[in-house]
Amino acid sequence: MEKSETVLRVEAMDILINKLGEVDAERFISLIKTDNFDYTKWRQGLWPDKTIDEIHHLASEYEKNH
Repeated sequence: MEKSETVLRVEAMDILINKLGEVDAERFISLIKTDNFDYTKWRQGLWPDKTIDEIHHLASEYEKNH
């Protein structure tokens, strides 16, 4: 079952706040909203030396450990 947009937003903000703190989480959201931020383009250059399988493995390991 797909999460509603509201649930997704709340969970994402909780994650950002827990990881960055309230001030930096708000700064991050502000940066994304004010810049011509293209998430897809940014993500493509994030791990240029990793395959999709390696990224999936890293994400799976992270999820298992957190």
